[in-house]
Amino acid sequence: MNSPRIHRRTFIKGLSLATLAPLLSTERTGKASPLPATPDQENQIGPNVLFVVFDTLSAPHMSLYGYPRQTTPNLARFAERATVYHQHYAGGSFTVPGTASLLTGTYPWSHRAFNQGGTVAKPYEMQNLFSAFAAGGYTNIAYTHNLLANSLLHQFGAAIDLHLNPSAFCLGNGSFADTLFPGDADIATRSFDDLVLRRGGEMPSSLVLSLLDRVRMGLSKSRVMAQYHDSFPKGLPELFKLYFVLEQAIDGMIATVNAAVQPFLTYFHLLPPHEPYRPRKEFMGRFDDDWQPVAKPSRFFPEGHTDKELNQLRRHYDEFLAYADAEFGRLLDALTQSGRLDDTIVVFTSDHGQLFERGIHGHVTPTLYDPVVHIPLLIALPGQQARADVTVPTSCVDLLPTLLHLTGQPIPAWCEGTILPNFVEQPGSHEHSIYAVDAKRNPKLAPLQRATFSLRKGEYKLIHYRGYRESKSSYELYKLTTDQEEVDDLYEVEKAVAADLRHELDVQLGWANQRYAA
Repeated sequence: MNSPRIHRRTFIKGLSLATLAPLLSTERTGKASPLPATPDQENQIGPNVLFVVFDTLSAPHMSLYGYPRQTTPNLARFAERATVYHQHYAGGSFTVPGTASLLTGTYPWSHRAFNQGGTVAKPYEMQNLFSAFAAGGYTNIAYTHNLLANSLLHQFGAAIDLHLNPSAFCLGNGSFADTLFPGDADIATRSFDDLVLRRGGEMPSSLVLSLLDRVRMGLSKSRVMAQYHDSFPKGLPELFKLYFVLEQAIDGMIATVNAAVQPFLTYFHLLPPHEPYRPRKEFMGRFDDDWQPVAKPSRFFPEGHTDKELNQLRRHYDEFLAYADAEFGRLLDALTQSGRLDDTIVVFTSDHGQLFERGIHGHVTPTLYDPVVHIPLLIALPGQQARADVTVPTSCVDLLPTLLHLTGQPIPAWCEGTILPNFVEQPGSHEHSIYAVDAKRNPKLAPLQRATFSLRKGEYKLIHYRGYRESKSSYELYKLTTDQEEVDDLYEVEKAVAADLRHELDVQLGWANQRYAA
């Protein structure tokens, strides 16, 4: 009788799990063990790819891009050996659409992951970054602190060789569901944590279980905080019942990259500088200065925050960003010392930004002003030693086709982006239309009738609010080359430009909506 054949991906997954076992066994202690590298050099196809995503990172807050506070000196150090994109945009204003666009190379009107806790349309479960690289023989590894992003990773799981549990690089995980039902962690978390315990301020379906859960979480966190209080006086970074220190995640990333079978694609999506803003002690108070941002008018969807409140929150965010940048510097040093920068494409970016203006704090807003969609992008090729700067507008949907191009793989027809400038010779100025969408109030499988859209093309940016009771059908137009702060609305002034951009957006939305018309 013939022995059953073991598929190469199954073998790689088992090998990776075995290699990473010492690391995963220390998830409660926060101490990552060094792991021996297990390269498969004979099967090396192209360069490795390392994705580093810092959640909620607004490019306008980075000293790398000219922000007056020195928030990102280590990213500036990395930039000296990378291509730096100065006008790079997310596909949406919060985790779900931003991450889905990044990982599918498509806009939200195509992948349809634009609701709170949303997921991609069925075809994109096998049309994404991981499936494309799996077809090219890559070992795919993914990790995130963010459970919304983790839901998307679950959808893409058929092409991910090693999908690390969010608790792998955390000090504690208060969720029962993913521990009790690891094979159905995403569904279990949604049904139990979200519905039974309801930690979002809504009434839980079980008051008793919810109370017991809060007591249990409080005791667990207090024990950990006893060890970390001196280093983190404001408390530990946390979200969705996970609490952690970024040092632990960086240690885990270093160990994972050193252990991965080559060629590999590793995707690490870390929470900072997402709120709550809780940096290490030495970063607290770093930006208690006299600097004041530009005051901006509050026109659409204000939340009632005063400028004083927003400026204080901005300082805390900047401190948290400086802490995250310092840990990125430690990662950069480790990659340099291990020689990984010589055989790996390193990508640094974010899923969306953050607002501290116009009465609004955060990113759960229908607005699409630049601070919430203008994100960083740096790409370092293996062995790159010189900096390059690209100032034309680009989109996160351009990243997937670019990486496939750089690793010598075909670009599938479903990608909606183009190869990024600096990596391909193209005629003209590489000017193309860049979109962002916020449609969290719109049904998933319905025409986009209650949503916000932005269209960036050349010097101008058009914002369109559609179907909201608060704004009816409204437009804004900004010339970003002379008005980066989006203060002077030119919609009624530069009418020809506004009409052209409005027509282009209408045509695009007509195409996007026709598939869901009744």
